[in-house]
Amino acid sequence: MTAQTRRLPDGGRIDRGRELTFTVDNVEYAGHPGDTVASALLANGRMEVGSSIYLGRPRGIVAAGAEEPNALLQVGGECSEPMVPATVRALVDGLGARTLSGLGHLDPASDPEQYDKRFVHTDVLVIGAGPAGLAAATAAATGGARVILLDEQAELGGSLLASGEERVDGRPALEWVADVTARLEAFHAVTLLARTTAFGSYDDNYVLAVERRTDHLDEPLTHLSRQRLWHIRAGQVVIATGAHERPLVFAGNDRPGVMLADAVRTYLNRYAVSVGDRVVVATTNDSAYHLVGDLLAAGVDVPVVLDARPVLSERAAETAVSHGVPVRPRAVVVATHGDPRVSAVEISEIDDGGQLVGGRDTVDCDTLAVSGGWSPVVHLHSQRQGKLTWNAGIAGFVPDGVVRNQLVVGSAAGEFDLDATLAAATDAGFEAAGRQGYPADVAASRGVGGWCGPVRPVWLVPGLDGEPGEWREHFVDQQRDQTVADVWRATGTGMRNVEHVKRYTSIGTGQDQGRTSGVVATGVIAAALAGSGAAPDIGEIGVASYRAPYTPVPFATIAGRERGDLFDPTRTTPVHGWHVDHGAEFEVVGQWLRPWYYPQQGESMDDAVRRECRAARTGVAMMDVTTLGKIEVRGRDAGEFLNRIYTNAFKKLAVGSARYGVMCRPDGMMFDDGVNLRLSEDRYFLTTSTGGAAGVLDWLEEWSQTEWPDLDVVFTSVTEQWTTVAVVGPRSREVVSRVAPDLDVSGEAFPFMAFRETTLASGLPARVCRISFSGELAFEINASGWYGRALWEDVYAAGHDLGITPYGTETMHVLRAEKGYPIAGQDTDGTVTPQDLGMGWVVSKTKDFVGKRSYSRADTARGDRKHLVGVLPVDGSTRLPEGTQLVAPGSPSAPTDGPVPMLGHVTSSYQSEALGRPFGLALVKSGRERFGEVLLAPIGDRLVEVEVTSPVLYDPEGTKRDG
Repeated sequence: MTAQTRRLPDGGRIDRGRELTFTVDNVEYAGHPGDTVASALLANGRMEVGSSIYLGRPRGIVAAGAEEPNALLQVGGECSEPMVPATVRALVDGLGARTLSGLGHLDPASDPEQYDKRFVHTDVLVIGAGPAGLAAATAAATGGARVILLDEQAELGGSLLASGEERVDGRPALEWVADVTARLEAFHAVTLLARTTAFGSYDDNYVLAVERRTDHLDEPLTHLSRQRLWHIRAGQVVIATGAHERPLVFAGNDRPGVMLADAVRTYLNRYAVSVGDRVVVATTNDSAYHLVGDLLAAGVDVPVVLDARPVLSERAAETAVSHGVPVRPRAVVVATHGDPRVSAVEISEIDDGGQLVGGRDTVDCDTLAVSGGWSPVVHLHSQRQGKLTWNAGIAGFVPDGVVRNQLVVGSAAGEFDLDATLAAATDAGFEAAGRQGYPADVAASRGVGGWCGPVRPVWLVPGLDGEPGEWREHFVDQQRDQTVADVWRATGTGMRNVEHVKRYTSIGTGQDQGRTSGVVATGVIAAALAGSGAAPDIGEIGVASYRAPYTPVPFATIAGRERGDLFDPTRTTPVHGWHVDHGAEFEVVGQWLRPWYYPQQGESMDDAVRRECRAARTGVAMMDVTTLGKIEVRGRDAGEFLNRIYTNAFKKLAVGSARYGVMCRPDGMMFDDGVNLRLSEDRYFLTTSTGGAAGVLDWLEEWSQTEWPDLDVVFTSVTEQWTTVAVVGPRSREVVSRVAPDLDVSGEAFPFMAFRETTLASGLPARVCRISFSGELAFEINASGWYGRALWEDVYAAGHDLGITPYGTETMHVLRAEKGYPIAGQDTDGTVTPQDLGMGWVVSKTKDFVGKRSYSRADTARGDRKHLVGVLPVDGSTRLPEGTQLVAPGSPSAPTDGPVPMLGHVTSSYQSEALGRPFGLALVKSGRERFGEVLLAPIGDRLVEVEVTSPVLYDPEGTKRDG
């Protein structure tokens, strides 16, 4: 095991009292609780990680957070968890990993971990727990607002966790962080979430965040999910996400040992790791001077500070004097040397135009800390379509304008002075809470730290040889191996838009999503276009769009527990327990567990279905039809909307009446059907097929929102709010009259396709409909789902002496097929019109509706379309398998004859108790002209003769419907 040779003897926020061992690339290392894998590797003297993805160049750790482009790990063996940045993965005892060269490997095995989700509302959501986030959350909580404060790091404090000389309210910044954290924990309405990343921001302050709950534990608790997906709806959002430091672009800037200055400081102060003994600092701004002082205090040699600005700032000059470190203005690194780690840098000066002037010097070093400026983390602001503008003062893109009910503070807003940040963030917290009705007022904390000096953006340090199109060691995006030469090639093809250049070069498409390369690429594009004479302003070029997720999120986390056996949720009706108690067998229909049939002792499925059919046709039976989709449609234009959606008319349907309706797609093909009730002038109650409920609701919303937004209409799914019991058979009136004694159920008072509101004998309000999907006299009783089982038991008790029989979906299919009633999705396949089903009567000839124009197409008017017909095996005993093809007698069937010409296929097939024989429904070419013909059905090695008939095989006169 290697030794922690780079670990400082004291300091940092690690737990030195316990040593952890871990393995990377089959080498064992040691670290401490509080380390990341990256900090522990650096403590052991390991800088180099996996080589680059395309060029195979040696690469080293660059950053200390989510912006890391190089140090990617495969954690947990050959194929376990891919593409994990070593800079954010907490070190745990026994961790095993290997470094990657830009590509991970997905584990084909099932993930045994649990993932869950939580849905919450809050008055104020503060994203980021650095100094700005802490100040904003404290201000918002003071007035009593509900506050959620989340941060991706293991501790609250943000940039202050790596602080040195920073102070707040006259004391070390970390003491202030501890006090504020304790104060926030004391508020009962405040939720603090560490190790939680807000990765997506959507309309109306709907924010998604992933909480990592067990990855930091040596022995994860089995009762905890590994990750939790937070669905947060916030009244106000305060974005305090900070900023990312940018690298500089020069020859050999990807060599191991070239790191971001703030990362060097983070490893030094937070993790007590000195990444090198001799560190050259190269900067374009004042932020790097914090590092210089901290390095010297830790005994690290800083031979020179290279400051690209032509005149030293006050802070730079003060550092040179107080620490005795040479600070060279106008100086930049033009090249690095080392094998592979940097061992020396070449230095030159640049003029106002960015060109090299004067001679070159070489300085020996083992680390180069660079700061090319800072890019505010505006991803969440941009995801809400918030605009950005170029701020020349900080040389970065900052939010421009506001997003409704959102505020951006701290360095995310371009403010890097600690005192100004605390003041602005406190005001933002007060404002956010005040908007929610929780005003408060306390003084803001005072801070000392940060920086506010001038910035000189240096997008590209010229190479020593050749033209920019040849600079293949000036790396813009280290993760994708993209260089200045690649950008020049892209702009040389005529590309000007940053999105086009991104896709041409792949800059910003890696795991880090351009966190260090995005703005740098914009600067290099500007330089390239300036060279071609276009000379655009960098603000005009902009940056590529920021899209969710901000950092990678496993699909398992998004799914939560809805995976594996729970991938497809199981839905049950309020009567489900009764069905189980009475021995029902179930089938899954549209995620619902529906009773399939109710076998009695010794009965087969066929026996049970025959008994259930016999009860429905000769006595009385009942069925749980709760699963049918139910949608309320409300609004002044509800009738007009339904007139356009359905093929038949609904606008003039009388209140208290019901009507069967068919929906078609724009191509005229049947989509779904159902019976709809008109509850009042502006309110309808739609029913759909069980499996089609969600699709129909989407269909209604799509047409309302995209085609007819001027219509006043809204839709509400009420499927689960109602329990519906169908009472079917010649004696159904007797049962319903007992259950609803106040209701006149006579044929004259209660006609077919009418409904009535009533109170049942039990005192339960109910809606009773005269609807039949069996062809028999039938009623449907609807009541609140809260009382669903009681309703079912009342109906069962009322018909007990009449032999009332519960039946399932198989019997329902037999009954409806005997009457020729089609089921969308079974007797249709997306190529069937209502006319093909023999339902031309349901298609209006006077009004317009979705799909009407398609009926004038030659294809929908041709005479050989497939029609729905009945099919009867001539032998009277063969049950045709559903899907069986039908062919004409004498059709060639030898292999040498080629494909057999098919006339159609069987869509439904059952054994009929009423007919005393098997029968089926089929789609057959010119089917209605073939009644009486005999076709052939190949079944195994047999050709079974099948007679084509009308699809209505039972009670074709319709006399049974009214009892």
